[in-house]
Amino acid sequence: MSHIDSISKCNFSSYLCSMKIRIRTIIISIVIIIIGLAIWPTPEVQPIRYVDRQTGDIKTEKVAGEGWLVWLYNNPVGEATLYTLVKRKFVSSIYGDMMDKPKSAKKIEPFVKEYNIDLSTAQKQKFTSFNDFFIRKLKYDSRIIDTSTIVVVSPADGKALAYADISNQDFIVKGYRFNVSSFLNDPVLAEKYENGSLIIIRVCPTDYHRFHFPVSGIITKDVKIDGDYYSVNPIAVREIVELFCLNKREYVTISTPEFGDIIMTEVGATMVGSIIQTYKGDIAIKGEEKGYFKFGGSSIVLLFEKGKVKIDKDLLSNTQKGLETQVMVGERIAVKRNE
Repeated sequence: MSHIDSISKCNFSSYLCSMKIRIRTIIISIVIIIIGLAIWPTPEVQPIRYVDRQTGDIKTEKVAGEGWLVWLYNNPVGEATLYTLVKRKFVSSIYGDMMDKPKSAKKIEPFVKEYNIDLSTAQKQKFTSFNDFFIRKLKYDSRIIDTSTIVVVSPADGKALAYADISNQDFIVKGYRFNVSSFLNDPVLAEKYENGSLIIIRVCPTDYHRFHFPVSGIITKDVKIDGDYYSVNPIAVREIVELFCLNKREYVTISTPEFGDIIMTEVGATMVGSIIQTYKGDIAIKGEEKGYFKFGGSSIVLLFEKGKVKIDKDLLSNTQKGLETQVMVGERIAVKRNE
């Protein structure tokens, strides 16, 4: 090997070494920036306030996983994680499967204590997994169903928002209208509800997670729409207001002589392992179980044709004030509107 070749080889080795150092420096810098952004303090979020319908008191919700939600929807690294991973079905499915395993049962007692969950209304007190606890059935007398034929009842325990005319009212944030066509993924059917009424019942992770029919009637349509798994918590909805039209959802149309055709939709959300339908046949009976959500928070959305129902005043008034209203399965939320 000549002297010149030796010098060239030495220079090339030095160049490679220098490049490795530069690349390593760049990678370390990127990692430091990402870590810095990830731990950057998130902004203080507006507390979730709701009205206890039984007492009329305004309360502040204790949110399960609040820190995690705030980070996902208000931090740049959190948002990147949300869009690349958390909103995906497989993430919620994996976590849902974990909650089916017997070892997940150890999470039940701390969860019950932290969120003051009343298990005295449950049919059983011992559970084989966290999901077994999560989808627990209630004793038959724990919820009273309003059986009046002119009354629409709440299909779930949760916190309700109500809109008398969805075409002429802000939804969640100022200036945004609920997009019925996108939500139903059916522009023709959507025309029937464009000027109708809307009730959304948010089922929190701490709530009873079975849902029931709000009215009696004939089930005439059953549709499943694939989508993402964003959280439906107000912390998330304030940042991605259109998420109800992005998430996985399933709906049926319940045809009734009193209220016309009501659309009842179950909306999936982050860490909801599955939406399970337990009803059989094409007959809906008010108060009877329709199905349940496995682990996670979720929502029930009710759409009514224009002029068919009169939503209870307290639900409408509280919504206009930016407050949800706590409702329970079987209690009145609307009545038939007189022609």
